Amino acid sequence: MAYIVGIDGGGTKTAVTIAHDQEDALLTFTVGPINYNGGDADAIAASFEEIFNRTKLYCSNIEEVTHICIGAAGVSNPSVVHFLEKHVRDNGYIGPLTITGDQETALYGAQNAMQGIILIAGTGSICFGVNEKGKQHRTGGFGHLIDDEGSGYCIGRDLLSVLVQAEDGRITNTIIPALVYEQLGLSTVKEIIGFVYHNNTTKKDIAQLAPIMTTACEKGDAQALELAEQCAASLFELVVPVIERLELYDSPIAIAGSVLQKSRFVKDALERKLAQSYPQTKLILPIKDAAYGAVLLGRSKMNND
Repeated sequence: MAYIVGIDGGGTKTAVTIAHDQEDALLTFTVGPINYNGGDADAIAASFEEIFNRTKLYCSNIEEVTHICIGAAGVSNPSVVHFLEKHVRDNGYIGPLTITGDQETALYGAQNAMQGIILIAGTGSICFGVNEKGKQHRTGGFGHLIDDEGSGYCIGRDLLSVLVQAEDGRITNTIIPALVYEQLGLSTVKEIIGFVYHNNTTKKDIAQLAPIMTTACEKGDAQALELAEQCAASLFELVVPVIERLELYDSPIAIAGSVLQKSRFVKDALERKLAQSYPQTKLILPIKDAAYGAVLLGRSKMNND
């Protein structure tokens, strides 16, 4: 029996889908992140080991896997592809391997084809599109240190910024500090600074604060509502060049990632901005997820070989 393994390596978790070469998904599971930009090397190695241990249990023999396709965040960094391939090979797989940006696998899964637009706002953020002529354009996705505006990391960072500004008097009348302290189990700015700059604190840890913004928005907090508007504006800025350069003025935009799928304040604000400039487009939920998109992309690679 021939199997294809599709892997979606996000900043917070990695989703894996195993399918037959011509059939729908047979098994799905998640492991830890495999993102090298800001990720922990030992944790990444452990994630790959778990992926292959579970794959071998299901497929009986790794030689029955005819293609592995990885869509990963961070592949803009030239060394990332090398490290990802090394982990795959170190775990005993010697067959065909595709490693690409997670925006491609997400688009394939979301639109059930390598065409249209995908906007991802999870731990990081990126927009990617392909038109009917096969022309592609991508915006964002260059990592949390220099990009990722509108992402969960960005929201978490801004919440922490609001906290310190509220504590020193630059901002007043916000419940954000109390919510951040409660989630982190801390009580002073000094402890917050210790958390933020600790060597073990990752971008995932910062991004996990993002839901606080939605909670504060639901309570009418003005600072949180402003953050949601800023987030939507940043995501709108990602979408515009993709629409314009590819002339996809009436293409639906598939949305992925927790920021857009779990915060109605960000989603609603983005829809308002799109309605003003691109009334023919709309936001849609993905048909399939990025891990299944990786299966579809791997299958297409096999069929074209």
